[in-house]
Amino acid sequence: MARPLSGALETAEVIDLAQDGRGVARLAGKTVFIEGALPGESVSFRIFKRRAQFDEAVLAQVLRVSPDRIEPACVHFGLCGGCSLQHLAPHAQLQAKQAQLLETLQRIGGVQPREVLAPIEGPVWGYRRRARLGVKYVRKKQRVLAGFRERSSPYLADLQTCEVLTPSLRTLPALLAGLVETLELREQLPQVEVAVGDDQTALVFRVLAEPSPADRDKLQRFGEQLNAQIYLQTGGLASVRPLTPPALPLRYRVSGAGIRIEFKPTDFIQVNATVNSAMVDQALSQLQAGPSDKVLELFCGLGNFTLPLARQCKSVVGVEGDADLIGRAALNAAANQLANTEFFVQNLFEPASFGSWDARTYDRVLLDPPRAGAQEVMERMSRWGPKRVVDISCHPGSLARDARILTETQNFELVAAGVMDMFAHTTHVESIAVFQRRP
Repeated sequence: MARPLSGALETAEVIDLAQDGRGVARLAGKTVFIEGALPGESVSFRIFKRRAQFDEAVLAQVLRVSPDRIEPACVHFGLCGGCSLQHLAPHAQLQAKQAQLLETLQRIGGVQPREVLAPIEGPVWGYRRRARLGVKYVRKKQRVLAGFRERSSPYLADLQTCEVLTPSLRTLPALLAGLVETLELREQLPQVEVAVGDDQTALVFRVLAEPSPADRDKLQRFGEQLNAQIYLQTGGLASVRPLTPPALPLRYRVSGAGIRIEFKPTDFIQVNATVNSAMVDQALSQLQAGPSDKVLELFCGLGNFTLPLARQCKSVVGVEGDADLIGRAALNAAANQLANTEFFVQNLFEPASFGSWDARTYDRVLLDPPRAGAQEVMERMSRWGPKRVVDISCHPGSLARDARILTETQNFELVAAGVMDMFAHTTHVESIAVFQRRP
């Protein structure tokens, strides 16, 4: 996206990496965020927006190159908003995310872990098994765009490939655009969701009208071409249905536990299968649940952690606000012959409504909350009495706030924390924090 530039060409030393991936410099005592710049570099840039506390700029030239700068693998890097760190070596991305986690824990939570865990790594290309692609028919150009939004823009980027999508779907943006251009409902098809299991792939077409017989035939052939099952979504999630039923189930395995989890194509699952398996293994190891322990898992979803936990402890209670996910978690427990599990549907942001599970005590608690964190349940931790708590977080800020609650009001200490490279080449930080009750 072109930026309106103002002022003269400036030069500065880049001293840090902001949480959104921009380089941080100081110019005449004022902070400048520079798109495309990396720490340790000397750069020239032009400011395109001046604010009271900081300025925003675009990179003009790298005068001294960071040893961590690499050539982006994707031809759409810089235009597509899906990735913002492809110019930074993967090991340096992890270092930056680890530093961000520790700084945020200290600044917001007032805590530092006794141990910094080694980052969990996985493939950095072809790793995405879940994605949501926008589709737009541009009438003036008589063509279709398919892919992700442009960086800092509401418009769809004109993509041909996506290097982080699972390899079999690398060229999906171009293939989708070519297909939709031929459909009668091309102006009523705004989105396609991708869901990839270990053995099956599903594409969910969001359609605002029922496809004609001719369109249905083209969609069916498209699925056959990609060896993918096609689903239609005409309304809410309840409207999702296979184009030609019955559809084969989607499943994935969790390594080290012999667990297979079945899911629907619109269900939440972790996008990086390799990192997910390693994350589950580390969470169970850090939780230290034994055969006599009762475990509570909050925000349990489909049972990604619940079911492996059930293999090593006395009992597990899983709690989740989405009734459909809880139903499938219970079915997955039965399919894996795990009779020591219980599941409850509960809005975990409304403690006043908590049910019978809230009146029990537990030896261990594991939680995997959304970006908003888990303040409401953290404030009840001493009520449940666990000796150890493991928090899987997707936002360092909310994790740090929750860590402050646990350490200042619930008699816990932060014994370990580290990052997981779930979303390589993005600024998203996934992390694990381990808390132990003080004597």
